[in-house]
Amino acid sequence: MLSLETIKQQVASALQEDIESGDITVQLINPDTNLEVQLICREPAILCGAEWFELSFHQLDSSLKIDWSATDGDSLTAGQSVCKISGNARAILSAERTALNFLQTLSATASITHYFQNLISETHCRILDTRKTIPNLRLAQKYAVRCGGGLNHRTGLYDAFLLKENHLAACGDMASAVQQARQLKPKVLLEVEVENLLQLQQAIECKVDRVLLDNFNLEMLHQAVTINDSRIKLEASGDITEENILQVAKTGVDYISIGALTKHIRAIDFSLRFID
Repeated sequence: MLSLETIKQQVASALQEDIESGDITVQLINPDTNLEVQLICREPAILCGAEWFELSFHQLDSSLKIDWSATDGDSLTAGQSVCKISGNARAILSAERTALNFLQTLSATASITHYFQNLISETHCRILDTRKTIPNLRLAQKYAVRCGGGLNHRTGLYDAFLLKENHLAACGDMASAVQQARQLKPKVLLEVEVENLLQLQQAIECKVDRVLLDNFNLEMLHQAVTINDSRIKLEASGDITEENILQVAKTGVDYISIGALTKHIRAIDFSLRFID
């Protein structure tokens, strides 16, 4: 899924974007100056992105020392010291913003995932992500979802079928589309999006693996669960909020997919502070 080489490439690209021909501000600092700083989390959060954070510093200076007091997936409290960094001042200050950008973004996804999953913890339902991710950071954000206690939907267009309205229209009908998908990739997850109970019944008869119930209200979700009778997995999606997510989960669906986990995130407040 997410290799160390991929993370290195993401970090290198981000550093190049920020530093480009050189950090002119740190040139004001004596090249032999050393610093010790600590990373502070300013609000409750789930930590995610330590590897990206660390590599942001080490790609500029591999001799920098970083001591962590938490690991990805850990719950952080407001004011908590997460790690300490010591070494060359120029390298620390040049990498600071890139490192924090990765950490605040991935921790945001992990934190909101954890929040939503906790809201439905009394049910068997699990939170799924979507493909609504930041370009070039999909694998990173999907890793963050797992750190927050959620599950990953398909990674991309290549590892699972999701037949939507336009796919079905282009293929002719649901039965034809499902048959073609089974012939093309018989062992790959096959999911169909439906907009009403009649389409749900058709999907069940086609023996798909999962049905995405698109924008079903609570009454329709209850009816869908009854009609399905545990024959296939059901996923609810569309207009899911913190106010209604528990009601949706209590209908008996297996999954709830939420695009907001990766696209409506609010960065977690981290900062680096000098240690005197």
